[in-house]
Amino acid sequence: MDSTTNIRPSEPMDKKKSLQASIDEANIAANLDDDELNEIGAECKAGFEADLQSRSHWEEDLEEWTKLAMQVRETKSTPWSNASNVKYPLLSTAAMQFNARAYPSLVPADGKIVKGKTIGKDPTGEKGTKADRVATYMSYQFMHEMDGWDEDMDRLLIMLPIVGTVFKKTYWSGSVKSIASELVLPKNLIVNNWASNLEQAERVSEVIEMSQRVFEERKRQGLFLDVDLGTPTNETPNNTSRDSPARIDETTPYFLIEQHGYLDLDDDGYKEPYIITFHKTTGKVVRITARFEPDGIELDDKGEITKITAIQYYTKYSFVPNPDGSFYDLGFGVLLGPINETVNTLINQLVDAGTLSNLQSGFIGKGLRLKIGDEKFKPGEWKPVASGGSDLKNQIIPLPTKEPSDVLFKLMGAMITSGKELASVAEIFVGKMPGQNTPATTTMATIEQGMKVFTAVYKRIYRALDKEFKKVYKLNGVYLNPETYVKVLDTQVGPADFDSADYDVCPGADPTAMSSTERLMKAQGLMEMLPSFGPMMNPVEVLKRVLQAQEQPNWESIVAPEVMASGQPPPPPPDPKMMAVQEKAKTDQAKVMMDQQNMQFKQALEQRDQQFKMAMEAAKQHQEAQHAQVMAAIEAQSKATQAHLQVASVAQKVQASNVEHNQKIQQNAESHQQKLSQQRAQSLSQKPTSKTGKAAK
Repeated sequence: MDSTTNIRPSEPMDKKKSLQASIDEANIAANLDDDELNEIGAECKAGFEADLQSRSHWEEDLEEWTKLAMQVRETKSTPWSNASNVKYPLLSTAAMQFNARAYPSLVPADGKIVKGKTIGKDPTGEKGTKADRVATYMSYQFMHEMDGWDEDMDRLLIMLPIVGTVFKKTYWSGSVKSIASELVLPKNLIVNNWASNLEQAERVSEVIEMSQRVFEERKRQGLFLDVDLGTPTNETPNNTSRDSPARIDETTPYFLIEQHGYLDLDDDGYKEPYIITFHKTTGKVVRITARFEPDGIELDDKGEITKITAIQYYTKYSFVPNPDGSFYDLGFGVLLGPINETVNTLINQLVDAGTLSNLQSGFIGKGLRLKIGDEKFKPGEWKPVASGGSDLKNQIIPLPTKEPSDVLFKLMGAMITSGKELASVAEIFVGKMPGQNTPATTTMATIEQGMKVFTAVYKRIYRALDKEFKKVYKLNGVYLNPETYVKVLDTQVGPADFDSADYDVCPGADPTAMSSTERLMKAQGLMEMLPSFGPMMNPVEVLKRVLQAQEQPNWESIVAPEVMASGQPPPPPPDPKMMAVQEKAKTDQAKVMMDQQNMQFKQALEQRDQQFKMAMEAAKQHQEAQHAQVMAAIEAQSKATQAHLQVASVAQKVQASNVEHNQKIQQNAESHQQKLSQQRAQSLSQKPTSKTGKAAK
């Protein structure tokens, strides 16, 4: 045995590494010897048979429900051969009605199957953007990448109301390199009938019908052990009414059991979750794979395993929980089956009574000569007889048959009505809707009455679908093809969108509204409430819900872009009458305001005139006072000026006189000096000169 895949480590700390290594093993069974595989196969086969036995009563009921829903007709031998055997389709009709309401809601025409939801606050809107991106891709994934998913949902919603329990299996398919979420019939998924739920069940066994060709392919791929299962038998997968193959040849399939259970392969006293695939008849194991992930392994401080969380592949869809707490739930097969059988009996009794009434029988006396068959008449035919009228009357004694009973007819009608009420095939769903003028409260009450049975059922389906979506979301985080993701979204994003705790996915359907009719009526109720509660309601949001309820394709394009952007409706067009009233009111108001303004202006003018007069009077008095003061000051100044002028004049005269006197003195001096100079010159000119030319002294 390869040490890297040894599932029996010698040291406790090696356990996690060993378990992690086993996760990548394509087939752990290849590492085990024949004795171990035989022991495991015997144990798994015994567990499967025990679980199968625990639900044997349910399987018997399942066969009856299936026959009733499929309208299987057997030839009756009582009360006579080929008696009436009419099957009234009450159960089938209820299932179709349920499917017609649920399927369009869960798989809408616009393809928005998945809805993103944020966790916590999102102030920037980044969480919401990523959640919407994931929802858009997953909606595309379910409809276009996961082949047959919508068909499986259609079948599921037909089967579920009949049998009460249906399953989906979600996993990564290595053969087609894609995530798969496939329908699993309840007859093919065996769980102990007293298990509380799938997550806590010790075993979940799926019966797989595999052709000899596919089995050989799995062996060549190394997925299955090279074991000889012998010649396939024409056994049925379980105790159902399925017809066995007419002959055994190369097309006869093997029946394998894929059991999701627990095994202690490392002998540590703790059973780990594994998937064991074995032959239903012989118990031979062909494959063992791990059913856990590394992050699901929990260890204590000593390195010992404390818990391993198992991967859950299956999702249970429930109709009505069984009141006794058993695993398999109730459907219309239980709820309507007895009523349907009673209706069938009453119809056949009425038909048989009509037959007896139309084809009378009785006794014919020995003395009456009639050939066999002569008692049969065609319309308007007369036949001769060898007896007189009185003898003929006395020799023929008809049996006292009655016409079909009116009591039986009324009872049949009452049973059909009771069945339809139980199935909620009420007037609300067959066209008798409330009128246009019906108040919103009445409309909502009618809808609630019509949906009283299915509201809880629909929420259970919603919860199951939510679990299925979360399984696909988790698988996308591991196996998502980035190229496909980018291509679908037309944006450069990656698989990291599927590795976040900030947002999650859920079904796009409304868990409180099952049918389009119900959603439309609820939207209509909101529209009727707008006139009364308009200021407190968002009309744009109401419009969105109406368009969505009508399942309008590309409804976003119907609403004006500016309205979608703002979230506010445009202003309504003006009413001419109201405009006239408003204009008149405005005119009247303007006139009143003008009169008030004129009055105020007049009062202001009068007040201003009065204030002006008072101010003028005060100014006049003040001016007069100032004038008097100025005049007194002027007069005083004038007197001072005159005195100053007089002084200045005197001073000026004195100064002028002084100047004149000084000038005269100066002139006199100059004149005297001039005279002296002249006299000196004259005196010099009169003296004699010496021989030297000098003047004599």
